[in-house]
Amino acid sequence: MNSVAQGTILVAPHHFPDLNREHELAEELGYELVAAPDVDAFREALPEAEVVMITPYAKLTATDFPAMKKCRAVVRYGIGYDNIDVAAATEADIPVSIVPGTASEEVASHAFAMGLSLARRLPTGDAAIRDLAWGGIIGYDAPVLSQLEVGVVGMGRIGQHVARMWSAVGARVRAYDPFVTESFVELVDLVDILENSDIVSLHVPLSDETSHLVSAEVLAKMRKGTVVINVSRGGLIDEAALAESLLSGHIAGAGIDTFAQEPLDAEHPLRFAPNTILTPHIAWRSSRSTGALQEGAVQRARLALTAQPLIDLVN
Repeated sequence: MNSVAQGTILVAPHHFPDLNREHELAEELGYELVAAPDVDAFREALPEAEVVMITPYAKLTATDFPAMKKCRAVVRYGIGYDNIDVAAATEADIPVSIVPGTASEEVASHAFAMGLSLARRLPTGDAAIRDLAWGGIIGYDAPVLSQLEVGVVGMGRIGQHVARMWSAVGARVRAYDPFVTESFVELVDLVDILENSDIVSLHVPLSDETSHLVSAEVLAKMRKGTVVINVSRGGLIDEAALAESLLSGHIAGAGIDTFAQEPLDAEHPLRFAPNTILTPHIAWRSSRSTGALQEGAVQRARLALTAQPLIDLVN
């Protein structure tokens, strides 16, 4: 290792158990690893960073890139990159690399578990007992799995896993994906999926086209008793409208792992909505996924720092 570090590798605020892989890379190549404790420290460290390794807990905006004169690449832990202004990165001639596919099974199983639990009205039954009540009318509207109609929006790696899981329990599964022409499940249009499903499971990236894909208007047109699942990006759903639909009873349940703003505000309406399963952006986690994610990010950082072609570029 060089006695004097030749530059810095910057890691955004994170919740990883450790950064051993990142430290090993820095030591091997003679760099200093800077792990930012918060977003202010992250932004202050950007001008000296040769590689920026970004998590969901920070953003790179158009105003950040002009200061990143030394940056060879931005590496995003994971597949979603809506917290990076890719156009600004491209203008600054900074490549952005993502790490896809490290937790597809985990995210899919999380979505499936949420949907199955809500279809069987488990949270409602649990809440009744905790409120010192009993069965009442809970579960009379629960669909039979073999008659359940599941709509999967987005048939990438995760969406395909979800479709297979629901098919395995006997549900009728249909899907929408504008980029897919052949599938092992029936493909239909988006309106059909949203308006004619007992469970709508979202597996698409956040973009101008998909922002508030599930709006107040869409929620009103959904079947009474629909369950909505989102383990992709929070901005896909109008969360205030979803909370209102849950309170009115039109939507039977919601399983949400990703929110428009994270952490969730103390007064966020979904905190007070019934029949929900809310998890803190952990669908991707497992005993294996964290290591695989960090290993993939370190691999891409190594490529950038050793002047090798980057993989999984989004610009």
